[in-house]
Amino acid sequence: MSVSFIRRIASPKKALTVAAVAAATAGMALTAAPAQAAPASASSAQAIAHKMIPDAAQFNAFNKIVSHESGWNPSATNSSTGAYGLVQALPASKMASAGSDWKTNPATQIKWGLDYMKSRYGSPVKAWNFWQANGWY
Repeated sequence: MSVSFIRRIASPKKALTVAAVAAATAGMALTAAPAQAAPASASSAQAIAHKMIPDAAQFNAFNKIVSHESGWNPSATNSSTGAYGLVQALPASKMASAGSDWKTNPATQIKWGLDYMKSRYGSPVKAWNFWQANGWY
């Protein structure tokens, strides 16, 4: 059964699951292209943010911004601007004010992002409102 046939009869997630099971049964491995692969640390970065942002409305707003900006990839880089990390800091080195491990530590990036949103907009909810109106924050 070809993957294209599976895609025509099922949703993309279901097709991938079916294709992976078929490939495993046949002794093959499926791999995603690096640019399309979900970052392995996305769920852990979200869990860290959830602990740092206990208020549900504030977390949801922060989550929406980070999902749009970086897909929860702590090493996401905008090749045209140099914006970097979960919150796409520009310049990226600004995050050093939150910790020397800003390039690799999602908690440091989240701390810096929260501080930025609070100082510039008042809160993640207000930053999200601005993002919705402007497509950036």
